[in-house]
Amino acid sequence: MARYTGPKTRIARKFGEAIFGPDKVLSKKNYPPGQHGNSRKRKTSEYGIQLREKQKAKYTYGVLEKQFRNLFEKASRSKGITGEVLLQLLECRLDNIVYRLGIAPTRAAARQLVSHRHITVDGKVVNIPSYAVKPSQVIGVREKSKSLEVISDALSGFNHSKYPWIEWDSASLNGKFLHIPERSDIPENIKEQLIVELYSK
Repeated sequence: MARYTGPKTRIARKFGEAIFGPDKVLSKKNYPPGQHGNSRKRKTSEYGIQLREKQKAKYTYGVLEKQFRNLFEKASRSKGITGEVLLQLLECRLDNIVYRLGIAPTRAAARQLVSHRHITVDGKVVNIPSYAVKPSQVIGVREKSKSLEVISDALSGFNHSKYPWIEWDSASLNGKFLHIPERSDIPENIKEQLIVELYSK
């Protein structure tokens, strides 16, 4: 399956929440898309609920199935609670950190900035969105890219104190990844235990 590039609101309506950020259409049409979206009241199976949670996590972080499964297998081999470790691995992706730092308005935009070589890690350009950022590494905007309108617009008024595991230096347009976030600090509404149950079958 290729990366989804269709209407974001359609996916948000499918899950009944704004997984891609504020959504005006979703607030008016908070029911599934399609001809019978507003009237369909089908009971979802246990498997369906688990699958839905996995799909929600994949769409939220912009990860393909194979990448997601690889991350899950890595999480299951690691110490700690598998579901929490999975979310932590997703949070450590470079495109997600760029989004959390406020350099880009969405994860999709962050992914594009990374792919187009606008982002540096410890002073070196990294163009791999899935790059796993390690604690104490510094993520910054490439010197030539600091005047980009999309970056300045995203940073204006952004609250950098929202996430305690990263810190931001507005003078140098650099952010530091302080430590791997605790589950309680990750704001995403994902029931990771359902994903663990799905893959454990």
